[in-house]
Amino acid sequence: MIVVDKSVCIDYFNGTDSPQTNKLDSLLGNEPRAIGDLILTEILQGFRSDQDYKKARNLLGALTLFEMLGAENTIRSADHYRLLIKRGITIRKTVDVIIATYCIVENHMVLFSDKDFQPFVKELGLQEVDVGT
Repeated sequence: MIVVDKSVCIDYFNGTDSPQTNKLDSLLGNEPRAIGDLILTEILQGFRSDQDYKKARNLLGALTLFEMLGAENTIRSADHYRLLIKRGITIRKTVDVIIATYCIVENHMVLFSDKDFQPFVKELGLQEVDVGT
């Protein structure tokens, strides 16, 4: 399963042309894809216009929705954050730690453009979607 991060969704809704948004466009309707509850919240809270909000909500509602935190993932996320800190790597956003940890544990690939996911790929085995760059 491919989990789409907010970084790609926001670029997609803003009409940004990038390898990640092009990959998302090619995946829509063709590949199993999902979004996390935290990601959905981050995306939807950013819309100012009701019309854009409703359009995004309908489009994103077609994706499988994962509940990402939970009791076990709370501890795992803290453990991953602490491990990266010990390796000299600081992740700026807690929500990215939670998303990456969930995807590592559940063996899901992530489509992202946010650089905070790279340490999870390099250090902890997070699977990144190949965008062909």
